[in-house]
Amino acid sequence: MMEYVVRFVAGGLIVSAFAIAGDMLRPKSFAGLLGAAPSVALATLSIAIVQHGPQYAAAESWTMIYGAVALGCYSLAVCHLLMRFRLGALPATILAFAVWIVIAFGLLAGFGGVA
Repeated sequence: MMEYVVRFVAGGLIVSAFAIAGDMLRPKSFAGLLGAAPSVALATLSIAIVQHGPQYAAAESWTMIYGAVALGCYSLAVCHLLMRFRLGALPATILAFAVWIVIAFGLLAGFGGVA
């Protein structure tokens, strides 16, 4: 039960801090960059440090970085498929998902992840 309380408090505090930072930025379109993903990642890492120690959290942070790199490549692939090849949104996202999978798991296999 205590784990859920820690998750609730840590997640709530970090999400609130990111929401305040996003509200203070100009233009307002930057507020979305500070939405759920960074705050949830920080909350997850803080809980991982408490439960498993800093080495585990460090390995977990690397897997988050791999996922972020893969997401960036996925986004570029979707943009190219939509704009250059004039595919519809659904086929473009489905095809680009393969890009995300290959890059994310390739980085994980090449550089390692959570032990």
